[in-house]
Amino acid sequence: MKIAFAGKGGVGKTTLAAWTADYLARRGDNVWMVDADTALSLGQASGLAPKDLPEPLASRQDLIRERIGTGAIISLNPAVDDLPEQLGIDLPVNGAAANSGRKRLLVMGTVTNAGGGCACEANALLKSLLAHLVLDRGDYVLVDLEAGVEHLGRGTVSAVDGLVIVSEPSRRGLETAANIGIMGRELGLTNQILALNRYLDGDAPALHGLPTSIIRIPPLPGLVARQLQDASVLELPETQAIDAHIASLLNALGDKKGPQNLGGGSAANRPTS
Repeated sequence: MKIAFAGKGGVGKTTLAAWTADYLARRGDNVWMVDADTALSLGQASGLAPKDLPEPLASRQDLIRERIGTGAIISLNPAVDDLPEQLGIDLPVNGAAANSGRKRLLVMGTVTNAGGGCACEANALLKSLLAHLVLDRGDYVLVDLEAGVEHLGRGTVSAVDGLVIVSEPSRRGLETAANIGIMGRELGLTNQILALNRYLDGDAPALHGLPTSIIRIPPLPGLVARQLQDASVLELPETQAIDAHIASLLNALGDKKGPQNLGGGSAANRPTS
């Protein structure tokens, strides 16, 4: 299954992507994590030290020239099948067991044109690599998108199996979520779920475009206590509850495998709605 995570900045989409990847790996699945956000924080959220973060692919001018070319003649269909293994790095799995899967991170980066001229070559390589991961790989692929609707506007993830739209319980966050939902459906991404993060109570407003399938994740004291000192969102005291939310999310998207073989947490977790 291929899943994209989208939402307004600061709502917790990177956190949710990191939780989902760790859950899947502990369940025994192999996962490619694609950091396509300018914040480049998915690795740190998953326990990687800043010094160990790989250079974003968008900055690899050597690879861009090699695979795409430069100037008036560029290849829009470059060979990229070897790049995931060449550029991906392994991440630690929370409480890894013998039957755990692998988590591998690819940092894509984002290309901007401000003062930099045309970015056609870098964008072509990024899009080709992402398409290869989504269309040609049998592993789970989780894509942490740029905040807002930028990647959806470019059609970058139009072939994923599911779209997780993350929002805080605020009008601004939910309006952005509704816009993402609308744009996603225009791209054919009808399998959507709204993850309402830091939820306490109350009903979400009936905004056109919001997914009808919703999971609600309450504030987590363990995360609040840690976040000023540690960028990792894993191995929290609430791991068992988080696992239940992730199992519910995956089930809602159509992944019916369930929490068998789950390591690093309780195998007795039950999905919640």
